Amino acid sequence: MTRKDFRRLALGFLEATESEHMNHPDFRVRGKIFATLGYPDERWGMVKLMPDQQVDFANAEPDVFVPVKGAWGRRGATSVLLRSAKSASVKKALGLAWRNAAPRKLSEDLEG
Repeated sequence: MTRKDFRRLALGFLEATESEHMNHPDFRVRGKIFATLGYPDERWGMVKLMPDQQVDFANAEPDVFVPVKGAWGRRGATSVLLRSAKSASVKKALGLAWRNAAPRKLSEDLEG
């Protein structure tokens, strides 16, 4: 997976937009960040999962999904090593991150 692939997948979700936070690209739904690129460096993306979701991804693909260090990681922020990642698993993680950030009504409308 490349940065371009990650960006394309993230922007593929309903009302997803790209912005910038702390000097790196982020992806938002109605103003809430659900993913970022380039932290801690260009090799990584990040998805905001719930802690139980993070455990599932990290256990399934420990060479791809790694908890962010510190409190953010304990709350579910999960680094994605792009070069090792497959599109299908990143798309699934981004989808969960999007749902975690999206207003309930928007998420329900999508499932509707």
